[in-house]
Amino acid sequence: MREIQIAPGVAMPMIGLGTAGLHGSGGERAVRGALDLGYRLIDTATAYGNEQEVGAALRSSGVRAFVTTKLRPEDAGREPAVLAASLRALGVDRIDLWLIHWPVAGGAGVPSWQAMLAARDEGLVRAVGVSNYSPSQVDSLIAATGEAPAVNQIPWSPALHSPSLLAAFASRGVVVEGYSPLRRTALDHPALRAVAAAHGVPVSEVVIAWHLAHDVVAIPRSADPSRQRSNLAAASLNLSPDEIAAIDAIGP
Repeated sequence: MREIQIAPGVAMPMIGLGTAGLHGSGGERAVRGALDLGYRLIDTATAYGNEQEVGAALRSSGVRAFVTTKLRPEDAGREPAVLAASLRALGVDRIDLWLIHWPVAGGAGVPSWQAMLAARDEGLVRAVGVSNYSPSQVDSLIAATGEAPAVNQIPWSPALHSPSLLAAFASRGVVVEGYSPLRRTALDHPALRAVAAAHGVPVSEVVIAWHLAHDVVAIPRSADPSRQRSNLAAASLNLSPDEIAAIDAIGP
């Protein structure tokens, strides 16, 4: 699996499993199935209410995966307690990537960012980042602490493609991670169908491969083993520059 460097000594797989909505025994089976298929990035969050299920799947699989979880903005001021609860639920000694799930009301959440940096420095997390942040909100964190988020997890898809936004985060040293990569683009778009037909693969694989071509991490959510397998197979799909440009043109 291709990886991307997000911090010194921290490499993140570029295709992972989103777990929002995966609960109970079915959710645990979905995560365990993904791990068995070869997924090594699992994305969860305190707000998802399924860290226990993710942890159970990790333990039963015996796999050391890259685990992401997130701090709810309403938990600002309780960062150490929330992190401790996530560590217990997931059954791990440290989190690979801890994100602020949404900007904290009234600002970028500088105190939470400072608390997360402290947790990283204590060795409780390997890297810290944000989700759903704009470049200006990222700049507020940098101005306050001198440190940029390792990752910004945002909605991303061909329909949302913005070269200027990707460039803005890249210039700040922030890796973009795209969530809901398949839900936000019409999968019957002619450009996508043409590329998929040329390679003999599902359109979903083309969309995920396009993310990777732009160095954007993709975390599609699926509990279906065949779809999980297909999504992971996108790592081996190489798109030509012309194909990438045709998909880019879908954007606004």
